[in-house]
Amino acid sequence: MKNPRRVLYNIALWAVAIFFFSPIAWIALASFKTKNGILATPPQLIFAPTLDNYADFFTRPNVGQYFLNSILLSVAAVLLAILVSFLASYCFSRFQPKATGFLMFLLLSIRMVPAAASVVPVFLMYTAFGWKDNWLGIMLFYAMFSIPFSVWILKGFIDGVSQRYDETALVNGGSRLHVLFKVVLPQVRPGLIAAFIFNFIFVWNEFLINFIIGGKTTTTIPTALIIGVSNNQGMDWTFVATLTTIYILPPIIAIYFFQKYLLVGMTFGTVRGEV
Repeated sequence: MKNPRRVLYNIALWAVAIFFFSPIAWIALASFKTKNGILATPPQLIFAPTLDNYADFFTRPNVGQYFLNSILLSVAAVLLAILVSFLASYCFSRFQPKATGFLMFLLLSIRMVPAAASVVPVFLMYTAFGWKDNWLGIMLFYAMFSIPFSVWILKGFIDGVSQRYDETALVNGGSRLHVLFKVVLPQVRPGLIAAFIFNFIFVWNEFLINFIIGGKTTTTIPTALIIGVSNNQGMDWTFVATLTTIYILPPIIAIYFFQKYLLVGMTFGTVRGEV
């Protein structure tokens, strides 16, 4: 016979999961309804699904470009941020420059500042440099905003790698680059993946900066959602439901396949020790 406490625990977990998953399930079901079905009161749980919303969605102009912009900006910006963060984290961990603790706090404090507080100076700077609606300029901003959090995650992982690995490689004639990319990097791969996923989700969902300093050539899906939510007949709920359903799939798939690395990234540092 099962332990009653265990049964109650499982029931509670399922209840919490269903509660948080309900909005996602609702928006996914709504993408297969007509507009009247979405707005029906009470909500329709049993209905005849239709694919007209998806057919209409993929025939809209620039939809493919919006998705391509989101994917390219997210992946390119985060990869650049991970590379810079890995090098910076190794420096902080191994060479420990003066005021390392203060510098780490200063880095993280940049991430604490809300985007709305920096949007005006960023807009003025990008306008002066001619970077408005510039793919490279927006990618560099996202990379800059992703670096602080990545440094914090990766430094913790590198601290857990014994310096004896570095010393052994250097004594045997290896270069510092060999130590970095052949010795240390493979051992902190879970941290790299965790940092990538966390920052990918941030860039994937970012709206304000793209809306202010972006343009036709750099529009991402969040901005496209705001632009296309209304038409001559009011709020286009079928468009919202369809776009949202498609848009949340990449993060969900990434989190599903790399969830063990995300767990390591969130809990690393609670137990310290060399590997």
